[in-house]
Amino acid sequence: MPQVLVNFAYLVASILFILGLKGMAHPRTAVRGNFLGAVGMFIAVLVTVLDHRIIDYTVILAGLVVGSAIGTLLAVKVQMTAMPQMVALLNGFGGGASVLVAGAALFEAVAAGQTLSLQLTTATAASALIGAVTFSGSLIAFGKLQEVISGNAVVFPLQHLISGLVALASLALCVWVVVDPQASAVYWLLVAAALILGVLATIGIGGADMPVVISLLNSYSGLAATATGFVLENNVLIIAGSLVGASGIILTQIMCKAMNRSLTNVLFGGLGSAVQAAGTKGADVYAGKVKASSAEEVAMLLGDSRRVVIVPGYGLAVSQAQHTVRILADLLESRGAEVLYAIHPVAGRMPGHMNILLAEADVSYEVLKEMDEINPTFPQTDVAIVIGANDVVNPSARTDPKSPIAGMPILDVDKARTVVVIKRSLSPGFAGIPNPLFALDNTLLLFADAQKAVNDIVAALKENS
Repeated sequence: MPQVLVNFAYLVASILFILGLKGMAHPRTAVRGNFLGAVGMFIAVLVTVLDHRIIDYTVILAGLVVGSAIGTLLAVKVQMTAMPQMVALLNGFGGGASVLVAGAALFEAVAAGQTLSLQLTTATAASALIGAVTFSGSLIAFGKLQEVISGNAVVFPLQHLISGLVALASLALCVWVVVDPQASAVYWLLVAAALILGVLATIGIGGADMPVVISLLNSYSGLAATATGFVLENNVLIIAGSLVGASGIILTQIMCKAMNRSLTNVLFGGLGSAVQAAGTKGADVYAGKVKASSAEEVAMLLGDSRRVVIVPGYGLAVSQAQHTVRILADLLESRGAEVLYAIHPVAGRMPGHMNILLAEADVSYEVLKEMDEINPTFPQTDVAIVIGANDVVNPSARTDPKSPIAGMPILDVDKARTVVVIKRSLSPGFAGIPNPLFALDNTLLLFADAQKAVNDIVAALKENS
């Protein structure tokens, strides 16, 4: 295939990537944006496969078959609640692929006796460092989210010093690869050091910060792909990797802002280590103040409500109650009530988790309200229903300067006339602290699985009609 045609196809693919990202910036155009991005990737892969520089298609076709089969199986089998750890794994695989491809290109050039340019050696070292950190860091993130390992921040003596020394050693090995690329063992030493660095960089971060970590690792995978693009001199890989890297960094900053924390604090602060401030034990907060309710009582409240705000959280995803919640909302709207959904940027375990979950139940984008838009309206809300959310509605963020989440923007559900919290128990969220919301005078607790609780409320509403 002529190189001019290859570059033109890559340009078209790159434009589609950009249009796809632009489309995914808004829920109304997200499906179209996703489709444009997929078309762009199809063009890029097709042209690369048809490029005359590929000699043997056997392995490529085998990889396409196996990869497509695995991808199809995962798409069908993986539950919505497992999407965050699935994304973490995909980030890791992207980083691992960059390590292997860049290394193969380097060793092939060395074996052929080619003159190695500074661009190739530098890009190879960068790909190995960033890709390996992404791979091992993503596996740790997966383990924390899947609860294979503890979700708490793992802290040990001299942790930052050891991490710093490993980072310096990795950088020194990068320089060695650039100076002496023929020493193949040095490349694998660099990969090994970077793998250790990825573990050290991620294991000290608690579960509460996993949405930010996933965004950051996504950015790393894009940067690794960009570096590999320079190794292969592949324009579309450079562009696509740069887009992923830039969008991941932007999303990471958005998530940090939503938590009122700096990226440095996320990486080294250890939120989620379940450290509670003195005097704020659950028993002190809840003793004698929690009011348990029933589905019938909640149904009576909702029957007289004109404005209801539903706050989804991870518990909603776990119970797969999004369709049941949609039925409840439709029933309330048929009775003349206004029903809105309050979406916190870090609700769930990954950015946009709640938006995706509700979209699966065909909830209209127009009733999904972001935090800044919905917060001023809570004082005029008759009932706020919190389903499986915890830290994102914890008033301690506003009232307790010693709280681990102090200053984090939250949904002001406590200002609603009545708050109904649907939870299995009084267990804390990822931040590991009690929630004073549960003990407020205007709060009722409905202890049950989210799907069962909402189903019972729907049944009680229908009986009262």
